[in-house]
Amino acid sequence: MYRNSKALKKKESALSQGPVNRTLLYIFGGMILLGVIMVFDASVYKASELFGDPFYFLRQHIIWLVLGGIAGFAMYTIDYRILSKISFAFLLIIVIFLIFVLILGNDINGAKRWFEIAGLTFQPAEFAKLAMVIYLASILSKEPDRKITSNEMLLQAFKSRLMTFLAILITIVVLVMMEPDMGTTMIIGLTSFLIFFISGEDRIHTIGSILVAGVMGIAGVAAAVVAPYRFERIRTFMHLLTQGKVDNPTGEGYQISQILIGIGSSGFWGKGFGQSRQRFGYLVENTAFTDSIFAILLEELGFASAIMLVILWLVVLWQGFKTSIMIEDKFGKLLVAGITIWLVTQALLNMAANVALIPLTGIPLPFLTYGGSNTIVTLAAVGLLLNVTRYAKTTTK
Repeated sequence: MYRNSKALKKKESALSQGPVNRTLLYIFGGMILLGVIMVFDASVYKASELFGDPFYFLRQHIIWLVLGGIAGFAMYTIDYRILSKISFAFLLIIVIFLIFVLILGNDINGAKRWFEIAGLTFQPAEFAKLAMVIYLASILSKEPDRKITSNEMLLQAFKSRLMTFLAILITIVVLVMMEPDMGTTMIIGLTSFLIFFISGEDRIHTIGSILVAGVMGIAGVAAAVVAPYRFERIRTFMHLLTQGKVDNPTGEGYQISQILIGIGSSGFWGKGFGQSRQRFGYLVENTAFTDSIFAILLEELGFASAIMLVILWLVVLWQGFKTSIMIEDKFGKLLVAGITIWLVTQALLNMAANVALIPLTGIPLPFLTYGGSNTIVTLAAVGLLLNVTRYAKTTTK
């Protein structure tokens, strides 16, 4: 009896751990270091102008990195299977915060996205990204593996699985759009779509993927109609795409015009570190070290730096998917795939927007962009990702 009890305990207890994925660890560590350097470089002018202290934003960024490091370490050390049990509660808390921020949040430039706690600002929509990945990985990993062979089974699956998924997704998307935050809405929608798409091979996943794409398309059209400035951004982008020049460079096209001036003058190797001109107040507000920090990187270190950064993110995509395939536990498999999809999609969209491949939108570049909530949730996600990758091909059956 003792032996049977011991065997059962071994079967249902902790998973057998392997080594951490060093490739991902080194890439993420390198990006964090590059982010510290670039945030300081890109923020010196604004920090001196606003606070008389060139290190102001650097210190704030390091504080966020410390908090994010704590969150990441916690995610790295826990038994990740616990998250499956609390995923709905976590998501519900985020939904409550998304509602409260619309009522009690700080109004900055017409947007209510932030709470201020002890002098530090938090953006609930950023945490919604991680909450959605964990929740979707949880519910999709519990789906039965049987194939749908009849219309009756399809209807049952539609009611029990797809409707729940769509209801959660629509709720989150609507709340984030109301802030408004179209960039985060895009990331959540694309990530949710891809997680759902890869989680199964039956007809319900095909139908569900089409419906999710439709929901996001409708949301995009509605966002452009409701907010005229988004329509203007799209119009400006289309004019640049078709005419080869920026329309209204002193108005709606000002930001992309300044970005392209900086990038266009950099060449293959750039002007040199610390030589950016666009950081000296030419980019609107504080975007030189937030959403447009990639443009500053290109201006200083040239097209070569862009190639290297894109390659690194493609390696992250490859390593994430390769490891996901090797994990036998479906919850862990979908967690790794979901976090990888989210981070890589966000990075590529940010870089694409900064070189005018897509319309400008407020999407932070993971590890490089200054910002509290984005830094914390990204490092927490990385800690969880590295945690789960240790169980590739080692799951106890």
